[in-house]
Formats: sequence, structure tokens, C-alpha cells
Amino acid sequence: MNAIRSPMAEGILKRLHGTRIYVDSVGVRRGEIDPFVAAVMAEIGIDVARHRPKVFEDMEDDSFDVVVSLSPEAQHKAVELTRHNACEVEFWNTFDPSLVEGSRETRLEAYRMVRDDLMRRILARFPPQGMARE
Repeated sequence: MNAIRSPMAEGILKRLHGTRIYVDSVGVRRGEIDPFVAAVMAEIGIDVARHRPKVFEDMEDDSFDVVVSLSPEAQHKAVELTRHNACEVEFWNTFDPSLVEGSRETRLEAYRMVRDDLMRRILARFPPQGMARE
């Protein structure tokens, strides 16, 4: 719903690359930004509280170099969307932390794990200038 994983990834990529790389996040269904996302991203100095969730149909541009999908449903939509485009489509199967139940701290820890996993993947795939790619 463009409310958890994708906004995290967008915020991280924008923090690392600013306007050097154009990034936009969309979802299969429209939702609202998850408050736990805003909390765990704020912990690392990234403000996503003003993120406005979008769906694939809201995209204004369809010329991409790379599309990264984070859920199976988004992967199917991305493959369909890029069928006639010369771009890379990558699937990073990413856990949905909203499935975790328990105390606030238990749930926040699940969101932190997803955030940190996305950070590692993004740094490896899209290293900031000056960082060697492993």
C-alpha cells in the first residue's frame, strides 16, 4: 500500500544520493504512511511523515533504468508495467513488519530490522559516490 517498505527505501535512497538519482515509490494499493515507519526512519534522521502514498497508476513517468520491487504483488505489477521498456527489474523480497504482533517495542524492532536490511541492500546496489561497490 506504499505505506511501509517502499517509503523506507525511497527515504534512504534520497538521503544517500539526494537529487543525483531520481527515485519514486509506489504501491499496488493506496494506503496511508504507517506511523511505525515514521518513527524508525526518524531514528536515523529521515523524515517520511509527509510521504504521500501513491499507486502505480499515479506515476507521471514510465522511463526507468531500474525498478526494485519489495513484495511479490509489486513484482508482478512491475514486470507488467515494464514489459515494453528496456530497464532492469529487481525483486528484493522484503518482510512486511506490520505482520508482527506484540508490544510497541517488539513491533518497532521488526520495522527497524526491515529498515536496516533495506539500508544494507541499497548501499550494496546503489553505493554513494566515493564508496567502492563490493
